[in-house]
Amino acid sequence: MTRVKKGVHALKRRRSVLKQTKGFRHGRSTKERQAKEALLHAGNYSFAHRKDKKSHNRKLWNIKINALSRELGMSYSKLIGTLKKKNILLDRKILADLAQNQPLIFAKILESLK
Repeated sequence: MTRVKKGVHALKRRRSVLKQTKGFRHGRSTKERQAKEALLHAGNYSFAHRKDKKSHNRKLWNIKINALSRELGMSYSKLIGTLKKKNILLDRKILADLAQNQPLIFAKILESLK
């Protein structure tokens, strides 16, 4: 069996790991072993926090909707309840965007519910 030298592939793997950890702090961006470990952790965190980001955004939307709807005289829960009863299919993301960027349109929607 012929001898296979792995210098080229080892160097390529090392460079790719270090390229991925560019911008990490301290030895995690320059030392191969620390960089590998940091990458593994980074992957785990990014996977977990992709899920967390969705719930975090939903909470923000609820806060934005609640803030403007209370100013206009209706609580968040009553607003969502009446939207469901009247079968108006606006989701929280759209309502939050309207509340933040176009409060006049949001006010008109609230008036149509009263």
